[in-house]
Amino acid sequence: MSIRGPRKGENYELSVDLNSEYREKRKDAIKRVIASMTVGKDVSGLFPDVLKNMQTDDLEQKKLVYLYLMNYAKTQPELVILAVNTFVKDSDDPNPLVRALAIRTMGCLRAEKIIDYLCDPLQKALRDENPYVRKTAALCVAKLYDLKPELVMENGFLEQLHDMISDSNPMVVANTVAALTDIHIAATSSEPSTSSIDNSSTVFHITTAILNKLLVALNECSEWGRVAILNALARYTAADDKESEHICERVVPQFQHINGSVVLAAVKVVMIHLRNVKREDLGKQLIRKMAPPLVTLLSSPPEVQWVALRNINLLLQKRPELLSSEIRVFFCKYNDPLYVKVEKLDIMVRLANDKNVDALLSELKEYASEVDVDFVRKSVKAIGQTAVKIDEAAEKCVNVLLELIATRVSYVVQEAIVVMKDIFRKYPSTYEGVIPTLCANLDELDEPEAKASLIWIIGEYANKIDNADELLTLFVDTFTEESYPVQLQTLTAVVKLFLKKPDSSQAIVQQVLNTATKDCDSPDVRDRAYIYWRLLSMDPAAAKSVVLSHRPPISIPRTTVAPAVLEELIGEIGSLASVYHKPAETFIGKGRLSADAIQRKVGPGEDDESQLSTQKALQTVVAGQQSENLLDFGDEPSTEGGGLSGLAATQTMLAQPAAANLIAGTSSNPLDDLVSIFGNVSMQPMSATPSAAPGGAFGGFDFGQAPTSAAPQAVDAFAGLSATPAAPPQQQQQKPQEDLLGLF
Repeated sequence: MSIRGPRKGENYELSVDLNSEYREKRKDAIKRVIASMTVGKDVSGLFPDVLKNMQTDDLEQKKLVYLYLMNYAKTQPELVILAVNTFVKDSDDPNPLVRALAIRTMGCLRAEKIIDYLCDPLQKALRDENPYVRKTAALCVAKLYDLKPELVMENGFLEQLHDMISDSNPMVVANTVAALTDIHIAATSSEPSTSSIDNSSTVFHITTAILNKLLVALNECSEWGRVAILNALARYTAADDKESEHICERVVPQFQHINGSVVLAAVKVVMIHLRNVKREDLGKQLIRKMAPPLVTLLSSPPEVQWVALRNINLLLQKRPELLSSEIRVFFCKYNDPLYVKVEKLDIMVRLANDKNVDALLSELKEYASEVDVDFVRKSVKAIGQTAVKIDEAAEKCVNVLLELIATRVSYVVQEAIVVMKDIFRKYPSTYEGVIPTLCANLDELDEPEAKASLIWIIGEYANKIDNADELLTLFVDTFTEESYPVQLQTLTAVVKLFLKKPDSSQAIVQQVLNTATKDCDSPDVRDRAYIYWRLLSMDPAAAKSVVLSHRPPISIPRTTVAPAVLEELIGEIGSLASVYHKPAETFIGKGRLSADAIQRKVGPGEDDESQLSTQKALQTVVAGQQSENLLDFGDEPSTEGGGLSGLAATQTMLAQPAAANLIAGTSSNPLDDLVSIFGNVSMQPMSATPSAAPGGAFGGFDFGQAPTSAAPQAVDAFAGLSATPAAPPQQQQQKPQEDLLGLF
């Protein structure tokens, strides 16, 4: 039996081949090393062996070795220094491809020890006679600035880049613009304290002379170069409307480019400079020319389609007339992914008008018979949005919804009922004839939103539905089992029914208030029940004016973002910001801004308003401290005038540093309002003043001490709604350290 030697492993075999005396064997070994590196295997141990094969006349082998060096330079910084001599030698090679390859690789190594050796070869490359080497060197300057900005400034690379904008080769111009833009972004986004570089010298100012050079180079460079130049043109501020018109006319030919990124960048430039175009006929002409390239983007693969649709959605919010006659190109195809279909639905609703509404409704009705439940729901919702948007088409939309309800498909019926609620809010007392059809489907509802919508309809039209009390009784009987939105809607609907039909609904309102205050575990539902109870007991007329108040009709907002944010997003078309419909600073960078910060940036003069709201909030919280519980609000006469009242106006309160900061508007701690209210103030319980409710058609709710936890018990539903609250528990002196809930 022979004994096998130890297995050396694949890396050992590669090491042997890399040191072979045969050139072809060494080259094949390098290819296998790169293949292993590509699939994620660790071949960093072969670094010295690969480095030996760097000096070769074979361009393919040199590229492979450089690729290996770029990948493992960070893990082997000590060994990378051994390659410097070869890099410097290659930067003087007669072959321009080798010179450019050496410069590009040195810029990508990102090793401290290599950077110091990069300056001299880079100086030569920036003045090289071959444009390929110059354009590669231009991008290398931007990489060097990212690693060591002071080297760029000391060696005058920035001035050389500015001179290269006048280069005769358009690709050199494009790469120079890309490099200067990257340096500009890095310089303007860095914090002053973290950089010793004078940012004023790194800012890329586009002058009229530079503008003309960019416009000349635009039509002759590659697609990536065009995108870089177009992004620079988007930053340019035109001197007057004539210059804006000139820029738009020179950029319009880019609409015909095959690359979608170039098309969107061109659209962005035109949209930005269109703000300064005063000639109305030229503005309409430019908008008309913008439509065909956007439509062409819809024939791209689904992912590109979706990006295009998100940008089109943004453009339509700014210019609704952009694709007004192109609604048919947004009709969904059978093989479209769901995310594309959903975006198309949104755009179709935006483009809907009285001329194309018939075709749109026919299409949406077809979508409602699809197998994808989410898509069907959104299609039904789109029908409702169309009805809300176009008054003349509302009746047609209602008829389509009735046809869909007649299919008796559960999720279709439930979504249609939700949509009908919005239609009733937009057109009150117009389509009351469909209410019996909606009520007939009561038993099929199992989703909270659909139940809440139908309950709202029943409560809103309780005086016109003969058996409204019977329908609502079904939900009152199962009140505690329903979701919170359904409980809230049931509570409001029953109170509406009581205010409209007091004689026949006393029992049901007593039952629902009893259940809501005693058995419900949601504080929102309990609070609303207490408020309704108090309203009905104190002033039925006030209850009517609150619960049955007139609500303005709803409408579809023309934009999904604030106008100022929309303007900012138009300047970001073709980027991730326009896909997310959010400014870039909200999702990238170390100091990401919140939505509140964006609003503060957008809306000036908001500081005074926020300070006033802070004072009002403080006064409201203090008013709560003066009352023993929610039901005691309003027992004491209100303080006239606009100043603080109650505890907020006392020296004790103002002596608290947190309260003083909060009122002055200088507080940065969100807990200051709690500290100021409950810091050192001793809480004394206040006795409630007994009050009797007026009688009359609504009976009465008799309140003595307002109940804190026990719900009122019904005494005689026919003689009126009276309540005898449970005796309040004995109050104890509260300490500041005790739970805040004990204060109420």
